[in-house]
Amino acid sequence: MDKKTILVVGAGISGITTAIEAAEVGHEVVLVERLPYLGGRVAQLGRYFPKLCPPYCGLEINFRRIKNNPRVQVHTSTELVSIRGDRGAYTVELLQKPQYVNDRCTACGACVEVCPVTRDDDFNYGLTTTKAIYLPHEMAYPYRYAIDTSVCMKLECKKCVDACAYRAIDFSRQDQRFEVKVHSVVLATGWTPYDATKIENLRYGSYRNVITNVQMERLLAANGPHQGLILRPSDAKAPESIAFVQCAGSRDDNHLPYCSTVCCLASMKHALEYRERNPQGKAFIFYIDLRAMGRNEDVLSRVKADENIVLIKGKVARIDEEPCGSLVVEAEDILSGLKRKEKVGMVVLATGMTPNLPALDKVVVDEFGFFNAEAVEEGIFAAGCDKAPLDVSSALKDATGMALKAIQG
Repeated sequence: MDKKTILVVGAGISGITTAIEAAEVGHEVVLVERLPYLGGRVAQLGRYFPKLCPPYCGLEINFRRIKNNPRVQVHTSTELVSIRGDRGAYTVELLQKPQYVNDRCTACGACVEVCPVTRDDDFNYGLTTTKAIYLPHEMAYPYRYAIDTSVCMKLECKKCVDACAYRAIDFSRQDQRFEVKVHSVVLATGWTPYDATKIENLRYGSYRNVITNVQMERLLAANGPHQGLILRPSDAKAPESIAFVQCAGSRDDNHLPYCSTVCCLASMKHALEYRERNPQGKAFIFYIDLRAMGRNEDVLSRVKADENIVLIKGKVARIDEEPCGSLVVEAEDILSGLKRKEKVGMVVLATGMTPNLPALDKVVVDEFGFFNAEAVEEGIFAAGCDKAPLDVSSALKDATGMALKAIQG
């Protein structure tokens, strides 16, 4: 078997899977990730389908497989700049942003104690804050602190440098551009939640107690803002009721004209978890169609069996806020033909998934921005949500297949 070098762009669950599967059958893999840590969106989940596992169950094993495999070169804080050449003989240019915190870091936290700058925590989707120097999350790989260069004052401040007993912070580092010759390229750059502020009638960004489904996922996570407690952003109180608004911007020609496939299941899971943690709480799910596929159909059955989860077929027209912070959700109940208003403590918008592909000549996308496999030359592939919205299980299967294609390609 000829050994081939494969570039995998993106180190979420799809990219990690592709890289490991290719490396463990004898091929060299260059794995690049634009963030300072591996794991992508999956690391931010509370539990995922179909087994409702916490993400660290799978990620920890995969991190160890990467760490123990010398065939996998990992470059964090690195982006793909260009792809030149042809199938079997590509030259790719990569740009690595300065990693001001080096391998000497022991994650002792002394730097955080002296840092004067606060930032929104993107790992928690802005529900909490961190300092400009921060540990991405408790199972981060590589396990070291990172610096948000958009807010850090660097040498104008230098308090973290002075506080670090291990000389792990070096602000003299610069951007590094380098080239790698590879046989094939697999794009696994993942997805981004649709910007809910664009859906003006649902008032995300105007009312603090209107949050998105990814924020709800963080609230439910054991390592989330409140260790799994569901508390309103406005006053940190447990909401007595929650409205889940499906297709928030999806299946809408003004926003996302397609279905993101996983949103219904995610909201039903969220409603069930909310009810488990708040036995007296009530959940309302406003939907166009409820979709639960394959092994997950039991989730819909459990939702229908819960008398405190109310299913309302109808698109939400508007959300208003009362002085106390409660919200009034207004929608047409299609099945009854009546206009319906529900007063709730919090609203969760099921926003869709948007592709995150790099804008390069050799990367061809379809009308929705996803990878167009039919129009791209052999030797360049995409895995997971670069091709279509997928749940974790489906992304894993697809990524394994892409490892085989990359080897053959």
